[in-house]
Amino acid sequence: MASNRLRLIVKTALATTMALGAAAALGGWIVLESGWYNVAATQQHFQPMHTLLEKGMRESVRFHARNVATPPLADGARVVRGAHLYHQHCVQCHGAPGVAQSPVGKSMQPVPGPLVDAARRWQPRELYWITRHGIRMAGMPAWEFHLRDEELWDLVAFLRQFPSQTRDSYRVLVDNAAAPAPTSARAAASPPLPAYPDVERGRMALTQYACQACHSIPGVTGPDTFVGPPLAGLSQRKYVAGVLPNTADNLARWIRVPHEIDPQTTMPTLGVTARDARDMAAYLLSED
Repeated sequence: MASNRLRLIVKTALATTMALGAAAALGGWIVLESGWYNVAATQQHFQPMHTLLEKGMRESVRFHARNVATPPLADGARVVRGAHLYHQHCVQCHGAPGVAQSPVGKSMQPVPGPLVDAARRWQPRELYWITRHGIRMAGMPAWEFHLRDEELWDLVAFLRQFPSQTRDSYRVLVDNAAAPAPTSARAAASPPLPAYPDVERGRMALTQYACQACHSIPGVTGPDTFVGPPLAGLSQRKYVAGVLPNTADNLARWIRVPHEIDPQTTMPTLGVTARDARDMAAYLLSED
């Protein structure tokens, strides 16, 4: 008798859970299809949602950065290099002492706030991890595809000194030496390539150069777009850009310098490094 009663309770609980799940799914579908949910950037998250997302981001960074080894960061020259890199790549979104964010930075949701207190909230290894890998759904890019590893640590060295900076001292740091070479120059002076291309890294590189903004790419999440041709089945095509035989080297060359191959193309030159282009080509040619 008791076992039958327990069985009935379990069945009732399971049926109730399934019914509630189905009702929640139906409610979500209705909200999605109705368009009631406001996706406008002028409509902020509710504070509890913002707090929850912030908490999740903090714990994720701390977990994934736990084994990162931190090099010496006290060298003054490293701080100066980091200041230049920050002024070149970061100030537009995050601002600096006496320097406002750009209109785009001020309008982003979530807001990419000032980093003056970053060294008080994060360990150096965590700042490095954030800068290298970026933050999904926050507009923070993965700078490992645009800066060398040494430059990432230069930025961290500067951020450690950020709390003590004033408007004048920040300007002195920025003006103290020649600015770093632009991204295109760094791409041309890439270190020696690894022995073999990294297919998975190539997939990530495609996202970090925003290739999915114009092309639909197998295995890369992105919008439905008709700007550039879809890249599915690229390995089956005879030519790259209708001109070069379809080889990995030619595809990597097209990715790096499309205007040298087709002067009339609207595909932009993105400053892709030799390593990134080779990895991207390897991924695209591996997808049938």
